[in-house]
Amino acid sequence: MEKFEINILGCGAALPTPRRLGSSQVVNIREKLFMLDCAEGTQMAFRKSRLSFSHLQAIFLTHLHGDHVFGLLGLLSTFGLLGRIQELHIYGPKDLQRVFQPQIDYFCTDAPYRIILHEIDTQTPHTIYEDRSVIVTTLPLTHRVPCCGYLFQEKPTPRHIRRDMIDYYHIPIAHINNIKAGMDWTQADGTIIPNDRLTTPPDPVRSYAYCTDTAYRPPLADLLQDVTCLYHEATFTHEHALLAKKTHHSTATQTAEIAKAAHAHQLILGHFSSRYKTEVPLLQEAQQVFPNTILAEDGMKIVL
Repeated sequence: MEKFEINILGCGAALPTPRRLGSSQVVNIREKLFMLDCAEGTQMAFRKSRLSFSHLQAIFLTHLHGDHVFGLLGLLSTFGLLGRIQELHIYGPKDLQRVFQPQIDYFCTDAPYRIILHEIDTQTPHTIYEDRSVIVTTLPLTHRVPCCGYLFQEKPTPRHIRRDMIDYYHIPIAHINNIKAGMDWTQADGTIIPNDRLTTPPDPVRSYAYCTDTAYRPPLADLLQDVTCLYHEATFTHEHALLAKKTHHSTATQTAEIAKAAHAHQLILGHFSSRYKTEVPLLQEAQQVFPNTILAEDGMKIVL
């Protein structure tokens, strides 16, 4: 299967701690890298991950709270010092231009690459990025400022060629791509060889959803049906449900209910409040509703 990996650089909430940095991830799809949020300390975590800075295609910001964006200017400056020449696209909610363009103009004025800011509508789901491998769609969230999550959906891959059958029927190489695309093969005598004799099914299509920060939002599950892996904030335990509601965050139980309603294959909890010395109670709480749940950890890599 083609590469589809999630690298968690930081999964803490508002206050960075010795154990956890603020929110940031890098999604690796076929060696193209996409960053999700860029908290303080992100570029150091990026270096430790051994991922290539030069392969970063775009940055997607969920919202403009500091614990999700304070690392952005430092990262952009470093790219300039490293001599990056490939343009970089940054997607984010309302006020992205107002907040960051003056800083980019001041600190990155001599950067050898273009930085292109895209303000997006966080109220309705829509596609904001697409290439030959992946489609990225926004996921409306409910927070104290405009906020959205992102859904990465892999595009279907071609069917797999059965080399033994290709050789058996002496099919020319020039026709291989058509057969991968699903076409049958017609012999010189008019005999039709069905495609399913020449190929095996393509790899299953995978998807990844990143949802942070948000209050409990049941309609979100409708946009996440059968998602392969869901990362969803679980800032608080159910004990602090009133605080979660007040601050527009979610509890572990609420997060698990979203995953269950979405028929997600796997749930990753993240964005943990620094009030908890251990996140085990969050995990146990979520697993009572959705058993296939794990805790995010800084430096974790998830292979889909």
